[in-house]
Amino acid sequence: MKRTLLALALLAIGTVQAAEERPSNAADQTGLAVTIYNGDLALVKDARKVKVNNGDNYLAWRDVSARMQPETALLRSLDGKKLILLEQNFDFDLLTPQKLLEESVGDSVRVIRHQPITGVEVSEYATVLAANEGVVLKFNDRVEASLPNPGRIAFMGVPANLRDRPTLSMVFRTEVAPTGFQSPANAIAEQGMELSYLTGGLTWKADYVAELSSREDSIDLNGWVTLTNTSGTAYNNARLQLIAGTVNRTQPERAPMPMMAKAMAMADAAPAMQEEGLFEYHLYTLDRLTNLLDNQTKQVALLSAQKVKVDKEFRLTGGDWYYAGQHGDLGKKLKPGVYMEFANKAEKGEKGEGAAGLGVPLPKGIVRVYKKDSAGRAQFIGEDRIDHTAKGETVKLKLGEAFDITADKKQTDFQKLATTGFNAPRAGGLIETAYQLEIRNAKSEKVVVTVVEPIAGEWQMLQESHPHKKESAHSAVWEIPVPAEGKATLTWRVRVKY
Repeated sequence: MKRTLLALALLAIGTVQAAEERPSNAADQTGLAVTIYNGDLALVKDARKVKVNNGDNYLAWRDVSARMQPETALLRSLDGKKLILLEQNFDFDLLTPQKLLEESVGDSVRVIRHQPITGVEVSEYATVLAANEGVVLKFNDRVEASLPNPGRIAFMGVPANLRDRPTLSMVFRTEVAPTGFQSPANAIAEQGMELSYLTGGLTWKADYVAELSSREDSIDLNGWVTLTNTSGTAYNNARLQLIAGTVNRTQPERAPMPMMAKAMAMADAAPAMQEEGLFEYHLYTLDRLTNLLDNQTKQVALLSAQKVKVDKEFRLTGGDWYYAGQHGDLGKKLKPGVYMEFANKAEKGEKGEGAAGLGVPLPKGIVRVYKKDSAGRAQFIGEDRIDHTAKGETVKLKLGEAFDITADKKQTDFQKLATTGFNAPRAGGLIETAYQLEIRNAKSEKVVVTVVEPIAGEWQMLQESHPHKKESAHSAVWEIPVPAEGKATLTWRVRVKY
């Protein structure tokens, strides 16, 4: 009984596959939506009007992504019709001269030779014996291991498994109500269908361009989204959405395809993308349809904010390693890092959240900062990468190192107050140590340098020339004013228990 049922099932499928294949391409589209995630992943929703007949159908859904994940493909009716999917095949082995030769091994082809003197073409039939690293042809009286020159090969047809573009072929069953003179068995009608699937080859990243004011107290910030399509197909008139956040995936992620570099120009602000929360992620929607051509990098405006208040900071950070041992000089001409900080929120006094262009979640990306010189030309002054930044959080960028501010650091005292063995400092000793930091300022204006000292273990500040703040359990911070073209000295003594 089981064998009979299996035979009937195979016969049914074979009958469907033998039926006429009905192709559908991008011209049949009634709607297209693309949602791109972080990590080389996108969701495509492709809606089309497709001619179907009553019963079983064999449909070739062309113009799909060459990097689609066929196991994620879902076909549904948009008209509420009953639809049963029986079989689907993803044909990504595209038609090329080499593929055509390889598929013709064992078959007969027509070899056409051109006589250069007479101009006459002569043809004869041959069997393709091999197509690896060249072609081997067997004629009636000989075997040749190369193509005729000048000449060409004519094939009898195109193998069914070779497509000129990526295609998802599907066998499905549906019901069509007869109209006019149609019989129920031969009824044909248009039906709205949507194919959704996940694919690789579509990536996006955020880039930000900031122009620092002449007083260095505010920036004009423009955010851009850089889209790259290497999926093997184009997406025309697509509704574009972006997901910012880390979506868990059970399969190993493939490395993103290399992105094309494109210079970013300072321009007038464009309409920003609309943002909303989605589960534990953030969704950005472009307010217009767009085209994503194959092998193309495109940029669209993400946000624009004017006169965002920023704070500039000179920050000199030490290390915790020298608190456990005896040292002399700990560095000459140390240069503090130059940081710029702003809050991701709307300016006070503005109506509505995000009135200043901020106050929305910022996708991770690179912030590039420019400042105009005396001639009004924008000059690049540094860049830094930011992570996904929630509304209300602070953005801190390291732009480089100060040129006119230097510092010398040295240890001035070191004592072991308690020992329990050779490795006492690391194994449980008590240490008292002192340091001196001299900061020099060659600028014509006063500066404030933030000094950060990471201190491991339990510590107690015994003496200091300037009051410190305890930034964390293992960090002491000083704000040191340094006069114009002058210097300032910070000294401190600390007791550390390891």
